[in-house]
Amino acid sequence: MPVNIPPLLPEQLLPIPGISLGTAEAGIKRPGRKDILLIRLAENTQVAGVFTKNRFCAAPVTVAKAHLAGSQPIRALIINTGNANAGTGQSGIDHAYATCTSLAGLIGCQPRQILPFSTGVIMEPLPVDKIMTHLPQALANLAADNWFAAAQAIMTTDVVPKGVSRQLRINGTTVTITGIAKGSGMIHPNMATMLGYIATDAAIAQPLLDELVHYATDRSFNRITVDGDTSTNDALILMATGQAGHSPITTATDPGYIALQTAVTEVATLLAQMIVRDGEGATKFITVQVDGGKTGEECNKVAYAIAHSPLIKTACFASDPNLGRILAAIGYAGVDDLDVNRIQLYLGDVLVAEHGGRAASYREEDGQRIMQAPEITIQVKLNRGNTATTVWTCDLSYDYVKINADYRS
Repeated sequence: MPVNIPPLLPEQLLPIPGISLGTAEAGIKRPGRKDILLIRLAENTQVAGVFTKNRFCAAPVTVAKAHLAGSQPIRALIINTGNANAGTGQSGIDHAYATCTSLAGLIGCQPRQILPFSTGVIMEPLPVDKIMTHLPQALANLAADNWFAAAQAIMTTDVVPKGVSRQLRINGTTVTITGIAKGSGMIHPNMATMLGYIATDAAIAQPLLDELVHYATDRSFNRITVDGDTSTNDALILMATGQAGHSPITTATDPGYIALQTAVTEVATLLAQMIVRDGEGATKFITVQVDGGKTGEECNKVAYAIAHSPLIKTACFASDPNLGRILAAIGYAGVDDLDVNRIQLYLGDVLVAEHGGRAASYREEDGQRIMQAPEITIQVKLNRGNTATTVWTCDLSYDYVKINADYRS
């Protein structure tokens, strides 16, 4: 079960003026579950996004990037689960564009004003007919308070729906942010999560929204890993309807922008952490902190060497303080001039290694106590500079193998 994720209630996800959401059951992979999500945007909604850097990116990623870069405002998003429409060549592009064309005809806009997204099994043709047949169903139940159903509709191997809302004040006006995300496996984003959608009623200039989505992503979704695999379909979309009623944010020095930046980043971070907490088969939530580095790059190298290591992740699953595995990962992280004698390694608040080996004060029972908890912090002090980074990951259990062995069954 997911690690310390409180049950999500529909009323916890606040409506965003100018955003309506509808779902449908198209039976794309299995019957009886929501697998289509439609997000309709009011006129003048600003939209920004980041996408996977996997060179084998899915067809809908290619189409969505092209449409987002165009001159026409985005009016709707169409998302399907159960089929990734990746590794499908030109036919996949054609199918993604066909869904845009179909939806555009139903809502009265141009196909280039639609952003398509897919997630699921790779290298299988998209069942376009099923999607197009059920678009009217999704349109029929469009509602502003449908965020919980939307969070359910984008799930694949996720155990629980993931969503969060926050409110803040900008120039005396209440501004709302609501976000949902899906992801559980194939998680090592090089931009965002597998799929994430965050909306706000703040009024903000397009260049600042573009800046904001990258700022939030770099501090949240780009700091998580479940299994080290970057999906072909990753996308994070940030939407701003401008309907809160405050004066538009037009400069990065505006206190309103700074407040919005902080709040959006918080929402993105909570969603990213939920993905790790719901990692396929996860039983432990692991925070890896590396500080005292010369550069952010070397801190990231050390953090991800630890977070990606299957030996460390299985040791966490077993609650085994196998410290040698952590030291080995630090050593092969690729920091060529690293002085291991200056490094300090902590499990939680327990100093476990220094001066190139086991700390004199360390006791095995202390390490065991830390490793038995559902949440573990591994802290590495490089003691060679002033930069730091934090990465979130999870353990690797028997269930991860079972889930992925049976994924296409």
